[in-house]
Order: sequence, then structure tokens, then C-alpha cells
Amino acid sequence: MRRRVIIALLALIAQNVVFAQKANDDRVIMKINGKPVMRSEFEYSYNKNNSEGVIDKKTVEEYVDLFINYKLKVEAALDAKLDTMKSFNDEFTTYRDQQIVPSFATDEAMLAEAQKVYDNTKQAIGPKGLIMPAHILLRLKQNASKEEENAARTRIDSIYQALLGGADFAEMAKKFSQDPGTAQQGGQLPWIGPGQTVKEFEDAAYALQKGEMSKPVQSAFGFHILLMKDRKQLEPFEELKGDIMKFLEERNAREQVAERAIDDMVAKSNGKLTRAQILQQRSDEMSAKDTDLKYLIREYHDGLLLYEISNRTVWDKAAKDDAALAAYFKNHKKKYAWDEPRYKGMAYHVKDKKDVKAVKKSVKGLAFDKWADRLRTTFNNDSVIRIRVEKGIFKKGDNALIDKMVFKKDTTVAETKGYPIDAVYGKLLKKGPEEFEDVRALVTADYQEELEKIWVEELRRRYPVEVYKDVLSTVNKH
Repeated sequence: MRRRVIIALLALIAQNVVFAQKANDDRVIMKINGKPVMRSEFEYSYNKNNSEGVIDKKTVEEYVDLFINYKLKVEAALDAKLDTMKSFNDEFTTYRDQQIVPSFATDEAMLAEAQKVYDNTKQAIGPKGLIMPAHILLRLKQNASKEEENAARTRIDSIYQALLGGADFAEMAKKFSQDPGTAQQGGQLPWIGPGQTVKEFEDAAYALQKGEMSKPVQSAFGFHILLMKDRKQLEPFEELKGDIMKFLEERNAREQVAERAIDDMVAKSNGKLTRAQILQQRSDEMSAKDTDLKYLIREYHDGLLLYEISNRTVWDKAAKDDAALAAYFKNHKKKYAWDEPRYKGMAYHVKDKKDVKAVKKSVKGLAFDKWADRLRTTFNNDSVIRIRVEKGIFKKGDNALIDKMVFKKDTTVAETKGYPIDAVYGKLLKKGPEEFEDVRALVTADYQEELEKIWVEELRRRYPVEVYKDVLSTVNKH
């Protein structure tokens, strides 16, 4: 017997040694600006972004450059001290705390909370226990007249007499009860305890034993006849523990328990620890034990920095720099040539023939992106809507009126109700867009891509990168 115990202990020790070796087998896979990046971090990122269901999967070698570029941008954000911004720290700590706070609600604490819920419930129920009644209800308005009350009383008495004569309670409830929540269930109510219904109903119900039926009872809702289906005392805690724990989880009680535990730790430290310090300490402890959590938190941290630096350097910069967009469009105009003509203008519908010319006159010589405001303020600025307009850059098939009047297609134009006169105004662009605004979204995307490329090249020059090919070859193979 002793020998078997020793062998088992040795096996357990050996298993722990192997586990420790695996945990410590992590190696530096690259350095970015002299900072080591561990293989485990690269694997976490690679596996997460190349999981089942990802359309554009990358090989490890293909993913290396994407990962390096990501790290370089984060390094630039750190150099720009974006991690010191209050907005960044507020958002990051909010996310981190979502991962960390639940850990303060231990299983023991949740079990204690469940016991507390049980004890409170048992005390509220008291010796009266739980009941499961069925009822037939005839509703009566609170301001009902004496005649209405007498009519309802007569009717409930006749139902009661029928029940005394052997009528089936469930069938009578389905036929006559005016409680929509229970009528089709034969008047059946769920288990209820003291204080869960009006006093008149509760008093009458608790006076019944299992199988007994009450005389008609009047409450604020109307007249009831009650049938006691079952009675019981609350089950022992062990029988209800699972249901109570599920109830607590569904109502986010774990977070509440955790927050109380954190508050207790702050109070017991006598001013030596703040909530932020406690959460940071717990984050460090959990990250040291769980690499997936460690890299999940780092991923969010770096992702926020990446978004901010990319927005400043590429996305927002490109989207708002009209002069740069115009210059880019001018230098790459052939790239945006169309395979068929477009009509840049509007199809519009008016009530009065005079407005056909008035519309054209109002926007003539005005920049295309200003048309909508001018038309709205000139023709539709009050409760009377004088025109209906579809404005844009149209190709064949986009708009029936433009197809007919501009592209000369034989097509039927549906009448715009209340606006019988149709017209178009604009110009036909045969070769392609005349200004970057005509294809702004495409130009912006292409210009952002160019800025991104230039930026990454500059980052590659600024920050040294070392990749250890021997370690790279072991990704997901160790």
C-alpha cells in the first residue's frame, strides 16, 4: 500500500515537472525596438487570427510581417505617449476590470450569497409555506356600480354551484375565467408564498388544504373561486442550491459580490490600498498564471493604442484632408475611369410647372455637394413640400427617370404621387469622375492605403526589428 502511494506521488511530481518545463519553454521569437516578443504571444495572435472560419488564412511566414507592423505601430503610439491619455486609461481599465473583477467572487462567496438568498426566502415564507392554487376569476372594475357587482356575484355563484354539482374545475376555468394568464391552463397558478398576492386572495387560499375549494371570494380584481392543488414547505437548501446559483448568475450577482469583496479589501487596508491598486495587483497575478488572459488584456491595450495612432496618422488624417485627396485624385485619375458614362445630377418631381426652371436656376453654378441644402432651404423649408429629389451620380439602371430622359432607354417611369411633373438636371460624364468628390470613398480608401504604406516604411526605418528564424520554425510545433 505504501509503495503504491509513493509511486502515485512520484508520478504527480513528474507530471508537475513536465508542466513546469512546458511553461518555461517559451522563447523569444523576435525583438521590436530592442523589446523581446515571446513565441507564446505570437502564437496567441496567429492562432486567434487564423482560426477555423477565417477566410483569408495566413501561413506563419505570411503572418510575420503583419504582426511586426502591428507591433511597430504600437511602439510608435507608446513613443507618442498615447498610453498616458486619460481617455485611453479609462477605456482600457474598464475592459481589463471586466476580465478581472469576477475573480473576486469566489465559489465560496457565491455559495454564501446563495445561502443568504435561501435564508431570506425561507424567512419570508415562514411557517405558512408555499401554495399552488388554481382559480376562476370574474373581473369587476373598482368603480363598478351596484348593479354590475350584483350581476358578477350572481354569475360567480352559479359557477360555484356547478362546481359543487360535479363540474370539472379546469374546464370551467377555461370556459369562464377572465384571467388571461391562467384560464387556458385550467386556472393553474405557480407556487406562491405569503405577500405575493392581494390579502383577500391570500387569506382564502391559505385557509384551504390540498384538494379543498373555496366559496366565491371578492378582491380588488373581482370574484374568485379557489382550488388548492398543492401545499409544501420550502425544500432544503441543498436541493435548491443549483437553481439559486443559476438565478444569481443570470442576474449578474457575481459582479455585485465581487464589488463588495473589493470594497472590503479597500476598507481593511486602512487607506494603504486603493481599488485601482487592488485590481492591478489581481491582474498581474492572474496574467502570470494564465497566458491567454495575459495576451487578451495586452491585445486590448495595444489595440486601443493602434486605433488611436492609426486614426491620427492615417484614417482621420486622410478622410479630412480634402486638398491631399484632390491631389491624389489628380495624380491617379485614370485609376477611377468608368467603363460606362454616369449622370451627375438629379431627377426631381414638382407640383407646379414653374418650379422646373426654378429648381435648375437655384443650383446653377453651385458646387454639387451644396445642392441638397439649397434645394431644401429654397423649396422645402416649411410645411409645404414643393419638390421631391433623387440626387447622385447615376449609371444606367439606377434611376428610371434618368434612364429615360438622359440615357434614352425605353422604360416606364412610375408617377410620384402628388408630384406629376418630372425633370432632370445635371451633366453626363462620359470618361470618368471630374473631381475627387465624385468618388470620394474610393479615393479616401486608396489614399489611406498609400499613407499606411509610407508610415510602415518609416517605422521600419525608425525601429530595429530582429526575427529569430529558428524559433519561428517551432511555432505550434513544440
